[in-house]
Amino acid sequence: MDAADNPKRSRMLVTQFKQSQIYRDFAQAFRDATGLPLSLRPVESFDLHHANDPRQNPFCALMAKSNHSCSACLQLQREVEQQAQREPATLKCFAGLYDSAVPIRVGENVLAFLQTGQVFFQKPLPGQFDRVARQLAKWGVEIDIKPVAAAYHQSRVVPKKQYDAILRLLAVFAQHLAAISNRLMVQEEHAESPVITRARNFIHEHQDDDLTLAQVAHSVNTSAFYFCKMFKKSTGMTFTDYLARVRVEKVKNLLLNPHKRVSEAAFEAGFQSLSQFNRVFRKLEGCSPTNYRNQLHPMIPAR
Repeated sequence: MDAADNPKRSRMLVTQFKQSQIYRDFAQAFRDATGLPLSLRPVESFDLHHANDPRQNPFCALMAKSNHSCSACLQLQREVEQQAQREPATLKCFAGLYDSAVPIRVGENVLAFLQTGQVFFQKPLPGQFDRVARQLAKWGVEIDIKPVAAAYHQSRVVPKKQYDAILRLLAVFAQHLAAISNRLMVQEEHAESPVITRARNFIHEHQDDDLTLAQVAHSVNTSAFYFCKMFKKSTGMTFTDYLARVRVEKVKNLLLNPHKRVSEAAFEAGFQSLSQFNRVFRKLEGCSPTNYRNQLHPMIPAR
């Protein structure tokens, strides 16, 4: 099952992303360069996205303490993620601040979101906070108005042209995370039963054969039915999905050779037909095998 259809799998993948050195380095550089918060969130996450971020807007942090204003923030968060299924989306909250989500996609599937924002595009107009205060009063939010007003007016102002460039930067990084997601999915990053470990090893050793579920189950001395359930529970993927990802990773490695034909790589990796291979590769990588090869070797004619 793909991450977009499996929130649990998406959360596991986000955890792996966050533990990677490349994400930690990028997040720190992004915050230092822009002064903005950055969150990496799984699909269908229901907590406030920039909570505890060192660059969180102080006004937004105060709003998070109230149930009504917190609910409004969560609603905005859901809406911006719904609009960011195919490309970055930006929405304005009740207080006039902008928030954005950038999807991390593989093919038709959204794996997670990069989110930033809590900014104005221009300095708040006189009286703008008064409208915010009235809305908070309607919600019955009890606040100390002076520190809230001070925090509001200290919010970052980022010109829209500059903000759009920041989102393009995040979109480029999202593409990179998508590119390494398949590799993460087939890595053994956590403790698992010896049976699953042996099964993974057997799959990797025989991935270029016409491998079946029954053969893998037999290699670890279990029934096919029991192995199928145990493997899905441990990896979050069916045997078929896992094998496809392993084979696609081998194809990608083989295509590092600029003289390797796409069809040769496909059959060497264990795919039994080019139509199946093309369908699986496009689903996992978001592009055709030929386009992927051309991106690796733009000066060499496709073969």
